[in-house]
This record gives sequence, C-alpha cells and structure tokens, in this order.
Amino acid sequence: MPRRTATMLASTLMLIALLCAGVFIPVPYAEMSPGPTVNTLGGHDGEPVLQISGRKTYATSGHLNMTTVRVTSADYRMNLVEAVYGWLAHDNKVVPHDTLYPDGKTEEESTQENAEEFSQSQESAKVAALKELGIPVTSWVIVSTVVKDSPAQGRLHAGDVIKAVDGTAVKEPADVAELVTRHKPGQDVVFTIVPAKEQAAAEKEKRAATGTRDVTVTTKASDDGGEKRAIVGISAGTDHTFPFTIDIKLADVGGPSAGLMFALGIYDKLTPGSLTGGKFVAGTGTIDDEGNVGPIGGIEMKMVGARGKGAEYFLTPADNCAAAARDTPEGLTLVKVKTMDDALGALGDIRSGDTADLPKCTAG
Repeated sequence: MPRRTATMLASTLMLIALLCAGVFIPVPYAEMSPGPTVNTLGGHDGEPVLQISGRKTYATSGHLNMTTVRVTSADYRMNLVEAVYGWLAHDNKVVPHDTLYPDGKTEEESTQENAEEFSQSQESAKVAALKELGIPVTSWVIVSTVVKDSPAQGRLHAGDVIKAVDGTAVKEPADVAELVTRHKPGQDVVFTIVPAKEQAAAEKEKRAATGTRDVTVTTKASDDGGEKRAIVGISAGTDHTFPFTIDIKLADVGGPSAGLMFALGIYDKLTPGSLTGGKFVAGTGTIDDEGNVGPIGGIEMKMVGARGKGAEYFLTPADNCAAAARDTPEGLTLVKVKTMDDALGALGDIRSGDTADLPKCTAG
C-alpha cells in the first residue's frame, strides 16, 4: 500500500475513533437554552395567567412577559460532541453540571426547590403589587419547613404561626433565628404558636386565629462545620392574608425569577389604563415584599427568548445589567430596574414614547 494512502487511512481511522469517543464519553457539563416566555397579562394553556376575583379589574393591552431558561436534566450526561456544539452555539450556554445541580442534588430535589421558590415569588409579587397600590395586606411569621430528624420534628409543623419565642414577639422571620441562637446547644426554647390547622380554619372562615399554645423544643448544635450554634431544625418564612383572591396559573415553571413580572401584571389588572401602552415588554427579576428587585440566572438566554417572541424592551435587574449589556440581542432595549417603582416609572416612559431618558443597562 502506498505510504500516502496508508497515512490517509490511518488519519481517517483516527478521526473516526475520536468521533466515537466524543459521542460515547460523558463530560461533566449541562446546557442552558432559551425557554418559553409567557405574557402575564394573557393566557396560557387555555386559561388566564392572572385570575383576580373579589376586586374590580381593568382591561389591559400589550405584553408584560416573564421569561424562562431550559436546562438539561440532572440525570442527563452530555457527551463531548454535544458540549463542543453547545459552546459554539450562540444562543446556548454550557456550564459545569454542578452549577445547576450542586452537591449531587437530584432532579426531583431541584424541581421541589424550584417549585417552592416559584410559590414564594408569587406570594411576594402579590404583596409588592398590593403595597404599591396602598391595599392593606396582613402578614405573619410561620414555620416554613421542618428538617427531618431535627429536634423540632413532631413538635412544630410547616404552617404553624410563630407569635413569640421565649415570650419575645417576632415580627420578621429573621427574629426567630436570632432568638434561638441566643441559647446554647441543649437548652430549651419555648415557641408560642397558632397551630397550622387552626390558622387554616380561621382563614377559611375569614376571622383572626385566637388560640395559641406554647411548645418547648430542646436545641442541638449545628453541624455545618462552623461555630456550633443552637438550632432546632426549622426555617421561618412569611405568610399573608389578602383582601381578595389572586391566583397565578402557570404550570411547569420554577424558581423565583418571574416575581417582578407577576407583580407588574397584577398591578396592571388592578388599575385603569394600560401599563405598556400596547408595547411588547418582557423582563425578569426576583421581588421581595417591599418591591425590591433582585438578580437572576440565565439572563443571556432569557433575552434571546424574549426578543425571539418580539419583545422591544427588557426590564433587567440592576445586578444583571453589566452581563446582559455585553451581548444584547439586536432590537432589544435593556432597562435597568432596582425596585418595582423603577419598573413602573420606566413603563410610564415606554407608554408615552418618551424613552430618551430610560435607565438603560451598560456593559460598564
């Protein structure tokens, strides 16, 4: 066999071997890509995204779209060819697998966590919108979760209202941890609570829960590797009673990043006129009860998804602005927001067409 032919054959076989290796050898990466974008003012799967009853609502127009990111599943292992293709694809992003699923977290655990964050973001969106409108919202501190095999298990339950710890009234979730950690491990803490079942019954009957009881829990030392703190094995959160019903209907979405857009959609439906003036506005950002907007992940994919559906303006958390401005899809204007007030002000400018002074994102 001529040397040249032999060399070409060997090279071809080597290439085939490398391609086979690339297809069959898994690599520790996962992929993010643009996900669906949904108009919070419109419908999804045949029903309105925002459903409000017990309060007058108003017609809306335009778009206030929340945005999402698709990710590969926890169990899926990319091969080298897929990873290289993802790195080269402009609209996708390949990241270390542990970035999306840290500490060996399963897909089920990640889904559950995202669902809880999504639920909390909905609650905060409702509170922020109603506070912006001056509509009173009743809030209280609750047991959010109870850790399995912790001292609190069987004594405290998710949904219990925490009125006081050791006789000191609590007003914020952070108060609970602060009061518990005043103790040394092994000491008792007395929680004054309204049991979850009684609280739920009171809410159903539109009355205030009145019965409280004291529950004593013995603390233990934390096992997080740092200074040994006294803990009981709960996390505290906030629950609310609203003066009318606000339901958010959106399946197969998780995480907290739609909070801002939900809050704006609720505000729009409860006020005369249109926040957008008929324009196509999309955006992202967490929101807390006070209307502060926080950063999110996957900003690049969310912008691509929004622009692909026709968005002209994109409400962007201030902390995401620099990254977003480095690779903005053509035709999309990034508007920097830190609070719900910022977003409402920007929407006023967009609605009027006076956009010269919009707070725009810069690469900085």
